[in-house]
Amino acid sequence: MSNTDQCQRFLFADVDVRGEIVNLTDSYQQTVGNHEYPAVVKEQLGEFLAASVLLASGIKYEGRLVLQVRGDGELSLIMAECTSEGEVRGIARFEEPPASDKFSELTGQGVLTITVDSRRSEPYQGVVQLSEESLGKSLEGYFEQSEQLQSWFLFAVDGQKACGIMLQQLPANKQTTEERADTWQHLMVLAKTLTQQELLDLPAEELLHRLFHQEQVSLFEPKEFVYRCSCSRERTAQALVSIGKEEVDSIIAEHGAVNVACEFCGTEYQFDASEANLLLNPENNTVH
Repeated sequence: MSNTDQCQRFLFADVDVRGEIVNLTDSYQQTVGNHEYPAVVKEQLGEFLAASVLLASGIKYEGRLVLQVRGDGELSLIMAECTSEGEVRGIARFEEPPASDKFSELTGQGVLTITVDSRRSEPYQGVVQLSEESLGKSLEGYFEQSEQLQSWFLFAVDGQKACGIMLQQLPANKQTTEERADTWQHLMVLAKTLTQQELLDLPAEELLHRLFHQEQVSLFEPKEFVYRCSCSRERTAQALVSIGKEEVDSIIAEHGAVNVACEFCGTEYQFDASEANLLLNPENNTVH
């Protein structure tokens, strides 16, 4: 996988377990490069980006998957989004630079929300209480609670790239209940020998050989991911309408125009008085 933005699935032969490995370099750097985030925020946002890709790669959908936490901790919001087309972006909000690097203090008393906003079906949303330990532990709790599937996550972020690995039980198919439990315990013993540095440094094939060389593992072709923001002038205009005529008129009276910046990528859209008038008073539009 080297220094590219990819996610690869792997399967174990004759057992009910699958896995995903993700490495985000360019998309991670572009996400955090749009803001002057402290190092601890960059690390957490990197984990959320990697997690959104791991989760999105494991399901079939057309739309976007959003992973977010809103809490009363030092971060009021941390969110990552991955589309079915392989586009990722993310954001974090806070009033003051965090003083702690502990997950529990960064997120506070919040909930983890996973939303699948599909273009072909009704949106799905899953919510679970946060684990005080980490994002990985919170996700493990989510899958155990919502789908009764054992899962394991490990993330590693070093300022240049964000990486993650997931192991997860599949619905019972090839094994008995006792066999599933024994297999999972065995694979966990092996998986937990992996260090964060190895996750950052090793290509997927080498990493899997390092962990599971005695197992039969199939590694699939990688799927590529890119950073892309979904903002546009049209969407920003819709947001402007939602603000309301009175407030927009007040801004124009003071500044001569309305400038709206995308909080994800920083792109700024400007609307002068005539454009704002057309947006807010569509009944005055006349075609000659």
